[in-house]
Amino acid sequence: MTIRLALVIPTMDRGGAEKQLCLLAENLPRDEFDVRVFLLTREGPLVDRLRDAGVSVTLIGKRFKADPTALFRLRRELKSFAPDIVHTWIFAANSFGRLAAKWAGVPTILASERCVDPWKSRMHFMVDRWLAKSTAAITTNSEGVRDFYAQHGIDRELFRVIPNGIEPRRGVAVGRDEVRRRLQVEPERKLILAVGRLWPQKRYRDLIWAAELLGTLRLDTTLVIVGDGPQKGELLRFRDSVTCPQHVRFAGPRTDVAELLNGADLFWIGSEYEGQSNAVIEAMQAGVPVIGTDIPGNRDLIVPGVTGQIVELGDRAGFARQSQELLENPAMAARFGQAAMERINRDFTISAMVEAHIGLYRER
Repeated sequence: MTIRLALVIPTMDRGGAEKQLCLLAENLPRDEFDVRVFLLTREGPLVDRLRDAGVSVTLIGKRFKADPTALFRLRRELKSFAPDIVHTWIFAANSFGRLAAKWAGVPTILASERCVDPWKSRMHFMVDRWLAKSTAAITTNSEGVRDFYAQHGIDRELFRVIPNGIEPRRGVAVGRDEVRRRLQVEPERKLILAVGRLWPQKRYRDLIWAAELLGTLRLDTTLVIVGDGPQKGELLRFRDSVTCPQHVRFAGPRTDVAELLNGADLFWIGSEYEGQSNAVIEAMQAGVPVIGTDIPGNRDLIVPGVTGQIVELGDRAGFARQSQELLENPAMAARFGQAAMERINRDFTISAMVEAHIGLYRER
Protein backbone atom coordinates (compact mmCIF):
# COMPACT_ATOMS: atom_id res chain seq x y z
CA MET A 1 0.00 0.00 0.00
CA THR A 2 1.29 3.48 -0.91
CA ILE A 3 2.33 5.72 1.99
CA ARG A 4 1.15 9.32 1.56
CA LEU A 5 3.96 11.54 2.87
CA ALA A 6 3.85 15.31 3.41
CA LEU A 7 7.20 17.06 3.84
CA VAL A 8 6.84 20.56 5.32
CA ILE A 9 9.67 23.11 5.26
CA PRO A 10 9.75 26.96 5.21
CA THR A 11 11.44 27.44 1.80
CA MET A 12 13.46 25.76 -0.91
CA ASP A 13 16.48 28.03 -0.55
CA ARG A 14 19.99 26.64 -1.08
CA GLY A 15 20.48 25.52 2.51
CA GLY A 16 21.60 22.26 4.04
CA ALA A 17 18.20 21.15 5.30
CA GLU A 18 16.53 22.13 2.04
CA LYS A 19 19.03 20.13 0.01
CA GLN A 20 18.58 17.04 2.19
CA LEU A 21 14.79 17.24 1.90
CA CYS A 22 15.15 17.63 -1.87
CA LEU A 23 17.40 14.57 -2.13
CA LEU A 24 14.99 12.58 0.04
CA ALA A 25 11.90 13.57 -1.97
CA GLU A 26 13.65 12.80 -5.28
CA ASN A 27 14.89 9.37 -4.22
CA LEU A 28 12.03 7.82 -2.26
CA PRO A 29 10.61 4.89 -4.27
CA ARG A 30 7.50 6.04 -6.13
CA ASP A 31 5.85 2.63 -5.90
CA GLU A 32 5.82 2.92 -2.11
CA PHE A 33 5.54 6.67 -1.42
CA ASP A 34 3.25 9.42 -2.68
CA VAL A 35 5.30 12.50 -1.71
CA ARG A 36 4.16 16.12 -1.59
CA VAL A 37 6.24 19.07 -0.37
CA PHE A 38 4.55 21.98 1.41
CA LEU A 39 6.48 25.28 1.52
CA LEU A 40 5.37 27.32 4.48
CA THR A 41 6.78 30.74 3.55
CA ARG A 42 7.98 31.00 -0.06
CA GLU A 43 9.62 29.03 -2.86
CA GLY A 44 13.36 29.22 -3.65
CA PRO A 45 15.99 28.04 -6.14
CA LEU A 46 15.59 24.32 -5.36
CA VAL A 47 11.85 24.24 -6.05
CA ASP A 48 12.39 23.74 -9.80
CA ARG A 49 14.51 20.69 -9.04
CA LEU A 50 11.63 19.15 -7.08
CA ARG A 51 9.14 19.84 -9.85
CA ASP A 52 11.52 18.50 -12.51
CA ALA A 53 11.68 15.29 -10.48
CA GLY A 54 7.89 15.05 -10.53
CA VAL A 55 7.41 15.99 -6.87
CA SER A 56 4.25 18.00 -6.20
CA VAL A 57 4.91 21.32 -4.40
CA THR A 58 2.29 23.42 -2.59
CA LEU A 59 3.05 26.97 -1.43
CA ILE A 60 1.26 28.06 1.77
CA GLY A 61 2.59 31.63 1.78
CA LYS A 62 3.09 32.60 5.44
CA ARG A 63 3.31 36.40 5.39
CA PHE A 64 4.79 37.15 8.82
CA LYS A 65 6.22 35.30 11.80
CA ALA A 66 2.99 34.41 13.61
CA ASP A 67 0.61 34.48 10.63
CA PRO A 68 -2.44 32.49 11.84
CA THR A 69 -3.94 32.34 8.36
CA ALA A 70 -0.97 30.24 7.21
CA LEU A 71 -1.72 27.72 9.95
CA PHE A 72 -5.30 27.33 8.76
CA ARG A 73 -4.29 27.16 5.08
CA LEU A 74 -1.75 24.46 5.86
CA ARG A 75 -4.33 22.52 7.87
CA ARG A 76 -6.77 22.74 4.95
CA GLU A 77 -4.15 21.53 2.46
CA LEU A 78 -3.17 18.63 4.71
CA LYS A 79 -6.78 17.56 5.15
CA SER A 80 -7.18 17.64 1.37
CA PHE A 81 -4.05 15.52 0.80
CA ALA A 82 -4.83 13.21 3.77
CA PRO A 83 -1.25 12.08 4.42
CA ASP A 84 -0.35 9.05 6.48
CA ILE A 85 2.76 10.88 7.70
CA VAL A 86 3.68 14.54 8.06
CA HIS A 87 7.42 15.20 8.42
CA THR A 88 8.32 18.81 9.26
CA TRP A 89 11.75 20.44 8.95
CA ILE A 90 13.23 23.50 10.76
CA PHE A 91 11.63 25.53 13.57
CA ALA A 92 8.91 27.49 11.75
CA ALA A 93 7.72 24.42 9.84
CA ASN A 94 8.15 22.25 12.93
CA SER A 95 5.84 24.60 14.83
CA PHE A 96 3.19 25.42 12.22
CA GLY A 97 3.42 22.02 10.54
CA ARG A 98 3.06 19.83 13.60
CA LEU A 99 0.18 21.86 14.96
CA ALA A 100 -1.62 21.86 11.59
CA ALA A 101 -1.02 18.12 11.23
CA LYS A 102 -2.42 17.48 14.71
CA TRP A 103 -5.54 19.54 13.95
CA ALA A 104 -5.89 17.76 10.59
CA GLY A 105 -5.89 14.38 12.31
CA VAL A 106 -2.71 13.06 10.63
CA PRO A 107 -1.91 9.62 12.10
CA THR A 108 1.90 10.00 12.32
CA ILE A 109 3.73 13.28 12.94
CA LEU A 110 7.52 13.55 12.63
CA ALA A 111 9.84 16.53 12.94
CA SER A 112 13.44 17.27 12.01
CA GLU A 113 15.98 19.37 13.91
CA ARG A 114 18.99 20.10 11.72
CA CYS A 115 21.18 22.29 13.92
CA VAL A 116 22.23 23.21 17.42
CA ASP A 117 20.10 26.34 17.98
CA PRO A 118 21.49 28.56 20.76
CA TRP A 119 19.40 31.45 19.42
CA LYS A 120 16.23 29.85 20.75
CA SER A 121 14.58 31.50 23.74
CA ARG A 122 12.88 29.88 26.70
CA MET A 123 9.57 30.28 24.83
CA HIS A 124 10.93 28.47 21.75
CA PHE A 125 11.95 25.50 23.88
CA MET A 126 8.55 25.48 25.59
CA VAL A 127 6.95 25.17 22.15
CA ASP A 128 9.40 22.42 21.19
CA ARG A 129 8.67 20.42 24.36
CA TRP A 130 4.90 20.80 24.00
CA LEU A 131 4.89 19.70 20.36
CA ALA A 132 7.22 16.79 21.13
CA LYS A 133 4.35 15.17 23.06
CA SER A 134 2.49 14.54 19.79
CA THR A 135 5.60 13.69 17.75
CA ALA A 136 6.44 10.06 16.96
CA ALA A 137 10.12 10.78 16.22
CA ILE A 138 12.51 13.64 15.47
CA THR A 139 15.16 13.13 12.82
CA THR A 140 18.51 14.86 13.04
CA ASN A 141 21.87 14.58 11.32
CA SER A 142 24.10 14.83 14.38
CA GLU A 143 24.60 13.37 17.84
CA GLY A 144 25.44 16.91 18.92
CA VAL A 145 21.95 18.11 17.98
CA ARG A 146 20.38 15.26 19.96
CA ASP A 147 22.53 16.14 22.99
CA PHE A 148 21.59 19.82 22.70
CA TYR A 149 17.85 19.18 22.68
CA ALA A 150 18.11 16.58 25.44
CA GLN A 151 19.67 19.28 27.61
CA HIS A 152 16.57 21.38 26.93
CA GLY A 153 14.10 18.75 28.08
CA ILE A 154 13.29 16.70 24.99
CA ASP A 155 13.63 12.93 25.37
CA ARG A 156 16.82 11.66 23.72
CA GLU A 157 15.01 8.49 22.70
CA LEU A 158 12.70 10.53 20.45
CA PHE A 159 15.60 11.36 18.13
CA ARG A 160 16.77 9.33 15.13
CA VAL A 161 20.25 10.28 13.93
CA ILE A 162 20.43 10.02 10.13
CA PRO A 163 23.67 11.42 8.64
CA ASN A 164 23.38 13.70 5.62
CA GLY A 165 23.66 12.15 2.18
CA ILE A 166 25.78 13.72 -0.53
CA GLU A 167 25.63 13.35 -4.28
CA PRO A 168 28.58 11.73 -6.08
CA ARG A 169 31.08 14.19 -7.57
CA ARG A 170 30.49 14.48 -11.31
CA GLY A 171 31.81 16.82 -13.97
CA VAL A 172 34.39 18.50 -11.72
CA ALA A 173 37.51 18.05 -13.86
CA VAL A 174 38.75 21.62 -13.38
CA GLY A 175 42.44 22.27 -12.75
CA ARG A 176 44.08 24.36 -10.03
CA ASP A 177 45.05 27.15 -12.40
CA GLU A 178 41.50 27.44 -13.74
CA VAL A 179 40.12 27.60 -10.20
CA ARG A 180 42.52 30.42 -9.36
CA ARG A 181 41.62 32.26 -12.56
CA ARG A 182 37.91 32.09 -11.66
CA LEU A 183 38.59 33.39 -8.15
CA GLN A 184 41.14 36.01 -9.27
CA VAL A 185 43.91 34.44 -7.18
CA GLU A 186 47.50 34.31 -8.48
CA PRO A 187 48.48 30.80 -9.67
CA GLU A 188 51.37 30.43 -7.24
CA ARG A 189 49.34 31.19 -4.11
CA LYS A 190 47.97 28.62 -1.66
CA LEU A 191 44.16 28.66 -1.74
CA ILE A 192 41.96 28.28 1.34
CA LEU A 193 38.18 28.10 0.88
CA ALA A 194 35.34 28.89 3.28
CA VAL A 195 31.75 28.46 2.12
CA GLY A 196 28.56 29.61 3.79
CA ARG A 197 26.09 32.37 4.50
CA LEU A 198 27.60 35.67 5.62
CA TRP A 199 26.06 35.99 9.05
CA PRO A 200 27.25 35.91 12.69
CA GLN A 201 26.91 32.14 13.26
CA LYS A 202 29.76 31.52 10.78
CA ARG A 203 32.21 33.85 12.63
CA TYR A 204 33.93 35.06 9.49
CA ARG A 205 35.70 37.77 11.48
CA ASP A 206 37.74 34.99 13.11
CA LEU A 207 38.62 33.55 9.71
CA ILE A 208 39.61 36.94 8.32
CA TRP A 209 41.96 37.50 11.25
CA ALA A 210 43.36 33.98 10.89
CA ALA A 211 43.94 34.55 7.18
CA GLU A 212 45.83 37.76 7.94
CA LEU A 213 48.03 35.96 10.49
CA LEU A 214 48.76 33.14 8.04
CA GLY A 215 49.27 35.51 5.11
CA THR A 216 51.72 37.62 7.07
CA LEU A 217 53.60 34.49 8.13
CA ARG A 218 53.81 32.85 4.69
CA LEU A 219 53.19 35.64 2.18
CA ASP A 220 51.62 33.15 -0.25
CA THR A 221 48.08 32.33 1.01
CA THR A 222 44.65 33.61 0.06
CA LEU A 223 41.39 32.84 1.86
CA VAL A 224 38.40 33.00 -0.50
CA ILE A 225 34.99 33.24 1.17
CA VAL A 226 32.12 31.97 -1.00
CA GLY A 227 28.60 33.04 -0.09
CA ASP A 228 26.29 35.96 0.50
CA GLY A 229 24.25 37.25 3.40
CA PRO A 230 23.33 40.12 5.68
CA GLN A 231 26.89 40.67 6.97
CA LYS A 232 28.43 41.20 3.54
CA GLY A 233 29.00 44.95 3.82
CA GLU A 234 30.19 44.76 7.41
CA LEU A 235 32.64 41.94 6.65
CA LEU A 236 34.05 43.74 3.62
CA ARG A 237 34.71 46.80 5.78
CA PHE A 238 36.27 44.62 8.47
CA ARG A 239 38.50 42.90 5.90
CA ASP A 240 39.70 46.25 4.59
CA SER A 241 40.49 47.43 8.13
CA VAL A 242 42.67 44.45 9.13
CA THR A 243 44.05 42.90 5.94
CA CYS A 244 44.02 43.15 2.13
CA PRO A 245 42.28 41.47 -0.82
CA GLN A 246 45.43 39.46 -1.54
CA HIS A 247 44.98 37.69 1.81
CA VAL A 248 41.15 37.56 1.91
CA ARG A 249 38.79 37.70 -1.06
CA PHE A 250 34.98 37.55 -1.19
CA ALA A 251 33.66 35.58 -4.16
CA GLY A 252 29.92 36.05 -3.57
CA PRO A 253 27.36 33.27 -4.11
CA ARG A 254 28.49 30.69 -6.65
CA THR A 255 27.15 27.52 -8.22
CA ASP A 256 30.55 25.99 -9.03
CA VAL A 257 31.76 25.22 -5.50
CA ALA A 258 32.31 21.54 -6.35
CA GLU A 259 34.72 22.62 -9.09
CA LEU A 260 36.42 25.24 -6.92
CA LEU A 261 37.23 22.58 -4.32
CA ASN A 262 39.51 20.93 -6.91
CA GLY A 263 41.94 23.82 -6.51
CA ALA A 264 41.75 24.27 -2.74
CA ASP A 265 44.68 23.42 -0.48
CA LEU A 266 42.59 23.71 2.70
CA PHE A 267 39.00 24.29 3.80
CA TRP A 268 38.10 26.35 6.89
CA ILE A 269 34.90 26.45 8.94
CA GLY A 270 34.82 28.78 11.95
CA SER A 271 31.16 28.42 12.98
CA GLU A 272 30.01 28.69 16.58
CA TYR A 273 27.25 26.14 15.97
CA GLU A 274 26.22 23.78 13.16
CA GLY A 275 24.14 20.69 12.64
CA GLN A 276 26.10 18.80 10.03
CA SER A 277 27.67 21.13 7.49
CA ASN A 278 27.11 20.12 3.88
CA ALA A 279 29.99 22.43 2.94
CA VAL A 280 32.36 20.41 5.13
CA ILE A 281 31.05 17.13 3.73
CA GLU A 282 31.59 18.38 0.17
CA ALA A 283 35.12 19.54 0.97
CA MET A 284 35.97 16.18 2.52
CA GLN A 285 34.42 14.36 -0.43
CA ALA A 286 36.74 16.37 -2.71
CA GLY A 287 39.77 15.28 -0.66
CA VAL A 288 40.43 18.70 0.87
CA PRO A 289 41.77 18.73 4.47
CA VAL A 290 39.36 20.62 6.76
CA ILE A 291 40.26 22.77 9.75
CA GLY A 292 37.19 23.52 11.86
CA THR A 293 36.03 24.73 15.22
CA ASP A 294 35.50 22.35 18.11
CA ILE A 295 31.70 22.22 18.01
CA PRO A 296 29.35 19.20 17.92
CA GLY A 297 28.53 19.25 14.20
CA ASN A 298 32.18 19.51 13.18
CA ARG A 299 33.25 16.80 15.61
CA ASP A 300 30.81 14.42 13.88
CA LEU A 301 32.72 14.88 10.63
CA ILE A 302 36.34 15.85 11.25
CA VAL A 303 38.58 13.22 12.85
CA PRO A 304 41.52 15.23 14.28
CA GLY A 305 44.85 14.08 12.94
CA VAL A 306 43.12 11.75 10.44
CA THR A 307 40.84 13.74 8.10
CA GLY A 308 41.65 17.28 9.29
CA GLN A 309 42.14 19.29 12.46
CA ILE A 310 39.96 20.85 15.18
CA VAL A 311 40.67 24.17 16.91
CA GLU A 312 38.96 25.91 19.80
CA LEU A 313 36.13 28.29 18.94
CA GLY A 314 37.56 31.76 18.28
CA ASP A 315 41.18 30.53 18.17
CA ARG A 316 42.39 32.58 15.23
CA ALA A 317 46.03 31.72 15.84
CA GLY A 318 45.02 28.04 15.97
CA PHE A 319 43.64 28.21 12.43
CA ALA A 320 46.87 29.81 11.23
CA ARG A 321 49.07 27.35 13.13
CA GLN A 322 47.28 24.22 11.94
CA SER A 323 47.19 25.54 8.37
CA GLN A 324 50.90 26.31 8.41
CA GLU A 325 51.66 22.76 9.57
CA LEU A 326 49.62 21.22 6.74
CA LEU A 327 50.93 23.59 4.07
CA GLU A 328 54.49 22.81 5.15
CA ASN A 329 53.79 19.07 5.02
CA PRO A 330 52.09 18.19 1.71
CA ALA A 331 52.33 14.46 2.42
CA MET A 332 50.33 14.88 5.63
CA ALA A 333 47.78 17.08 3.85
CA ALA A 334 47.38 14.47 1.09
CA ARG A 335 46.92 11.73 3.69
CA PHE A 336 44.23 13.73 5.48
CA GLY A 337 42.48 14.46 2.19
CA GLN A 338 42.44 10.81 1.14
CA ALA A 339 41.09 9.68 4.53
CA ALA A 340 38.41 12.38 4.39
CA MET A 341 37.30 11.29 0.91
CA GLU A 342 37.10 7.64 1.96
CA ARG A 343 35.05 8.49 5.06
CA ILE A 344 32.45 10.50 3.15
CA ASN A 345 32.14 7.94 0.36
CA ARG A 346 31.63 5.21 2.95
CA ASP A 347 29.37 6.84 5.55
CA PHE A 348 27.47 9.74 3.91
CA THR A 349 25.73 8.36 0.84
CA ILE A 350 22.31 9.36 -0.45
CA SER A 351 21.20 5.74 -0.48
CA ALA A 352 22.02 5.31 3.22
CA MET A 353 20.18 8.54 4.11
CA VAL A 354 17.10 7.57 2.08
CA GLU A 355 17.02 3.99 3.39
CA ALA A 356 17.17 5.26 6.98
CA HIS A 357 14.15 7.48 6.34
CA ILE A 358 12.28 4.65 4.61
CA GLY A 359 12.85 2.46 7.66
CA LEU A 360 11.47 5.18 9.92
CA TYR A 361 8.42 5.79 7.71
CA ARG A 362 7.63 2.09 7.58
CA GLU A 363 7.37 2.03 11.39
CA ARG A 364 4.29 4.30 11.37
